[in-house]
Amino acid sequence: MNILILQASPRAKGNTAWMADEYKKAAEAAGHTVTLVNVSKKKIAGCLACEYCHNKGNGACIQKDDMQELYPLMAEAEVLVLAAPIYYFTLNAQIQAPIQRMYCVNKPAKVKKMALLVSSYSPGVYSGATAEYHDICNYWSAEDSGIVTAKFEEQKTELRIYLI
Repeated sequence: MNILILQASPRAKGNTAWMADEYKKAAEAAGHTVTLVNVSKKKIAGCLACEYCHNKGNGACIQKDDMQELYPLMAEAEVLVLAAPIYYFTLNAQIQAPIQRMYCVNKPAKVKKMALLVSSYSPGVYSGATAEYHDICNYWSAEDSGIVTAKFEEQKTELRIYLI
């Protein structure tokens, strides 16, 4: 399967980045093709709600930023993994921009499965992120392959991937 991991932690050696790297290693070991993109290092603006994509753009966004690199990857992905830290009760801003910018294409055509990797130093803060993730899965008709959470005392321990 063609797997795309959107990793949104600005901390290159942080817990979310570690989880994404471990997922990538496990999926590649299982024979999958994996692309990991650190979206926190990309310049991706939020959706302008201008409707250019639906009126004049034939599904293309009017904004020409680093999201242009992600559209073809999203179009080919069969599995989409969102990896984000939870700073304040929901997915961080760095992952929100690419999610919101998918508005122009409605949903990635080939994505059949999704997974969510989230970490936080605080307990009990995952419900907003998991609700959003489940809504995306439902809207895109993608199978929920699982959610991996890691709170403070679980950080950088062995991560077992049983999602694919």
